[in-house]
Amino acid sequence: MKKRIVVGLSGGVDSAVTAKILVDQGHEVIGIFMKNWDDADDPHCPAAIDAIDARNVAAKLKIPFYTVNFAKEYWDDVFAYFLEQHRLFRTPNPDILCNKFIKFKQFLHYAEKLEADFVATGHYARNVWNEATEKFELQTPFDANKDQTYFLYTLQQHQLAKTLFPLADYPKSDIRKMAQQAGFENAQKKDSTGICFVGERDYMAFLKKYLHQAPGDIVTEKGDVIGQHIGLSFYTLGQRRNLNVGGVRGYPEAPWFVLTKDTEKNQIIACQDDQNPKLFSRTLTFSKSDWVSGQPPTTEQNPVSLLAKVRYRQENQTCTVTQEGETDTFTVNFTQPQRAITPGQAIVFYSLDGKICLGGGEIA
Repeated sequence: MKKRIVVGLSGGVDSAVTAKILVDQGHEVIGIFMKNWDDADDPHCPAAIDAIDARNVAAKLKIPFYTVNFAKEYWDDVFAYFLEQHRLFRTPNPDILCNKFIKFKQFLHYAEKLEADFVATGHYARNVWNEATEKFELQTPFDANKDQTYFLYTLQQHQLAKTLFPLADYPKSDIRKMAQQAGFENAQKKDSTGICFVGERDYMAFLKKYLHQAPGDIVTEKGDVIGQHIGLSFYTLGQRRNLNVGGVRGYPEAPWFVLTKDTEKNQIIACQDDQNPKLFSRTLTFSKSDWVSGQPPTTEQNPVSLLAKVRYRQENQTCTVTQEGETDTFTVNFTQPQRAITPGQAIVFYSLDGKICLGGGEIA
């Protein structure tokens, strides 16, 4: 049946083909470009170019096109929290927050005002109605290399009921071909990577604009001072770049890695072995959970065996998850030690066959 569908046109090739697929299916499609960052004086944020590319796609498809400004909402719900977490010496993931608070909240509300039946995005994920459970499932897509369910684990049932992922069954190579055949000018446009508001610039240089610098010592496990850091907020566990530790007398000519952060002494403890046992752990706790079904999988069985990722593109890891009573605190025990488990990052869970994204939370 013909539906009114609002597509988030980002200026990229994935959202362009998303809109084309829906137009070809005979739906009434409206293209919306979300402006999420105030880039008037920011040459590093490519939003202006992206907006032009999105408008050109809409013109090619002969569909209505609008730009909506969510910059204030993005600052309040995503960027402010991003900075707060850094000040707590944690490493947040703003892309997950953007999906939760902007794309599937503000954007969805805007689409509802346009009396849309659905919103659609160019995410590589699958939204499936399960007749047995009478719930929507967030499943992995055909193209496992482009799987974006890690960033979508916060989606709830009411959001999935209104959301389409038309790219679920396509490999990325086909998407490029479809864009080229459609005559889209952005057919060969490079995929965006990293965080929108950082753009192409150095991540640490960007943070310096917003975070207070509190320099301290970089020391070895033996306590030898080997350098200076600019502030613990600027570094994450396992990090190699930007330590700026040169040749150190008595130590090999080899890279240095952040092993731990001592907040009391304002010190970074560094090592030269990226497989240092102290970088690994079999357990973590997490909170601020979101579950696609509406409830944690530990309700019926505690603990429960699942697969999990502690970072994007990681291979699924076997683990058990235990809920602490009826609280929003969970303990995870992994079969194999995990490298550089980082507070502030997300842990995302999957069914044992790896096909269903169940939800996740913020590593504490």
